[in-house]
Amino acid sequence: MSFKTTAAPCALLLAALSNAGWTSPALARQTSEPAFLDSVIVTGRRNAEDPPIVADARQRLSRTPGAVAVISAESYADRYATNLADVLRDAPGVYAQKKWGGDIRLSIRGSGIGNAVHNRGVLLAQDGVPLNEADGFGDFQLIDPLIARYTEVYKGGNALRFGGALLGGAVNLVTPTGRTASSNLNLRLDGGSYGTVRAHAEVAGVRGDWDGFAAVTGQSVDGWRQQSEGKALNLSGNIGRSFGQDRDIRLLASWGDIHQEIPGSVSLSDALTNPEAANPANIALNYQRNMRSLRTTLQTRWRLDDATVFEGALYGTWKDLDHPIFQVIDQQSRNYGAFGRFDWQGRIGGLRADAFYGAWYRQGDLDAKQWVNVGGQQNGLRARSFQNGKGLDVFGEGRLFLTDRLALVAGGTWGRAERDYQSYVVPGVVGTVDLTTDKTFDWFAPRAGLLWESEDGAQVFTNVTRSIEPPNFSALSPTAGGYQPLVPQEAVTWEVGTRGRRGPLTWDVTAYRADLKHELLNFAVNAALGIPAATFNAGPTIHQGIEAGLDWRIAPQWRLRQTYAFSDFYFDGDKVYGDGHLPVVPPHLYRAELRYDDPAGWFIAPSVEWSIKDAWVDYANTLKSPSYAVANLNMGWTVNRRLTVFADVRNLFDEAYVSNFGAVTDARVATVSKAVFFPGDRRSAYVGVRMSY
Repeated sequence: MSFKTTAAPCALLLAALSNAGWTSPALARQTSEPAFLDSVIVTGRRNAEDPPIVADARQRLSRTPGAVAVISAESYADRYATNLADVLRDAPGVYAQKKWGGDIRLSIRGSGIGNAVHNRGVLLAQDGVPLNEADGFGDFQLIDPLIARYTEVYKGGNALRFGGALLGGAVNLVTPTGRTASSNLNLRLDGGSYGTVRAHAEVAGVRGDWDGFAAVTGQSVDGWRQQSEGKALNLSGNIGRSFGQDRDIRLLASWGDIHQEIPGSVSLSDALTNPEAANPANIALNYQRNMRSLRTTLQTRWRLDDATVFEGALYGTWKDLDHPIFQVIDQQSRNYGAFGRFDWQGRIGGLRADAFYGAWYRQGDLDAKQWVNVGGQQNGLRARSFQNGKGLDVFGEGRLFLTDRLALVAGGTWGRAERDYQSYVVPGVVGTVDLTTDKTFDWFAPRAGLLWESEDGAQVFTNVTRSIEPPNFSALSPTAGGYQPLVPQEAVTWEVGTRGRRGPLTWDVTAYRADLKHELLNFAVNAALGIPAATFNAGPTIHQGIEAGLDWRIAPQWRLRQTYAFSDFYFDGDKVYGDGHLPVVPPHLYRAELRYDDPAGWFIAPSVEWSIKDAWVDYANTLKSPSYAVANLNMGWTVNRRLTVFADVRNLFDEAYVSNFGAVTDARVATVSKAVFFPGDRRSAYVGVRMSY
């Protein structure tokens, strides 16, 4: 693998790793060290400092011959974490940046790199149930970080456990139960800049074979930009019955009610000099994204015998979306499905082996209407359609230990995706037609790898995986002539890496290269008016990079956490763009936090986020978004075992910077809108108090 550029932070991380050596990784902390519960790095041996449920998750993911991470709720308990970007902050190689409200830009290994809005290329799930629609498109607003016991990150083909065949992989939030919650009663209150108030309460308990958990989170914020007021209410609960070890049935339900104004993207000049201002069109048309959603799941974990455990679920979700943008988007969607997975451990030919295999079926029906937008209100129907998406994945992966330390890993997924679309003539509206069209995509995505583990848990891994991403309804964008002529995005990704712990150092370093065909790329048609992006299949492209994380316990009370991502994405002889760089994801992103934990119970943790080099905005490589460095300060005090207070100061020096942006074709063309930039949050401060009983 060759890379176009290198960076000092990467060399610093690798140099530190070289000092770690490869023998005797110590996984037990020294008795004088403070509790260290928030590492995102997976290692092959259990960490006694983790809560049992988190330690089990890390150990399970360590079987994967590729890049994975586990993020415990403890890692952000003393910060004002309000969206998925806050949760994923310390996951190596995950690009997650806030746009507005709960909406973020999420890209893993360049997934959905040019997607102008919401999520594409990563499976988002809660307790294994997708937050995405059945066609793969989704958003982030319904995610409440405070109800996740821990979050699993499976990069790329390492998401095969979910039947995943996406370039970006999967992110799965796992909610507490009555048996795994951190305490029986948790109360939390946050508040701070820009009229921010958030209250959270949760209760958990066990009675005999039954257990239950319930939580509520309410939030209100005025916002630091114009047109950015928001309110949210999230309810979550589950009840379970145990029938013995590894045998239980559980019913889960969650409700979300979100009201969020949208300030929109602006020009580069406005983002840096007048960031509080919203896009004028967003104010005039009162842009918002409001939704209500109900999700229910019946799931089970059932040990069939000493060697085999079954996990499965039936689920259904309902969502009502009111979305005033260039028109008022009015949608109701219903998604339902089932998945089942068997985990097996045993021997093959006298050699130790384990495997998982299963299937996932999903279907979604979406009724869509578009209205004239008059100040955010519906006024005159302009379009009506019905979208029906179906998907089926049959998957499996197995490990065969050729020696006590070396495992051969192989697997794959067969998938099918269907896209059925109907539109209807709207009386009096020119251009609306009666149209019925459908398309089916089939694929097979194999995977193979090797995983070596030392006696004390350090691991080295390598794998090669094929990934497939069929276009969603937004990309297919049907017209009177039917679907746009798009084909699925394909990729073959190679990765090699190492993870482990030795003494004071914990590391996780992966290098990858993905050769893509027909990459689904987007560019803004008219960002100023919010008109959706156009999608095209690119010629050959390359995504390659390094994902690195290093935790260094400098002294019993001092810890330095560092993550670094090198992202080198470019066209490979494209007929229009040649070997030009792909836009959006910065080539170098470095984060570090230095934390001091005092024996008296207080801590202080300054941190920095540094986008080291300017990032390209357009495919023609004529416009860049400037690099930046933002400092933050987090501090807190554990008053006693039940009471904790904290403060979180963001953008300490009030840096004006661009958080992220949308892609355009060629910024030199006068008719191409360059209002695609999202200003980074200005200086803000939040305080909070947590009580546990």
